[in-house]
Amino acid sequence: MKNELIFNSDLHFEHKLWRRELFFWEDEIKSFKIRLDTLVKRWNDKEMLAQLEHYQNQFIIQENAIDKLQDHINVHETIIAKSSKEGKEVLDISLVNVHVEFRNKMELQRHIYEGLKDEFFKFLTNYM
Repeated sequence: MKNELIFNSDLHFEHKLWRRELFFWEDEIKSFKIRLDTLVKRWNDKEMLAQLEHYQNQFIIQENAIDKLQDHINVHETIIAKSSKEGKEVLDISLVNVHVEFRNKMELQRHIYEGLKDEFFKFLTNYM
């Protein structure tokens, strides 16, 4: 069985992809909040306003989750940079395990966010 080496550059590349995805989510959420503001001005029904508040809260939760994910990437990037500076281009198993755990968190967050978007678009279809 061949052991595969995982290089700092491999993890750095994945971090760059994740950062782009997180920045895209942030931009989408800004657009969604603009939609919410538009709807708040159009509707005065209490049930509708409660639904709008629900989505507003969900978007705040998503923004907080995005911030935490970005912070985690920054911390991991610092570790990778230190390792590279020390001439260690191949990561040890514990750092790779941390990266894999984070990949799982990203996948879970992606699933949560996509579900929220789908729900929000269905909601918009009914009220716009």
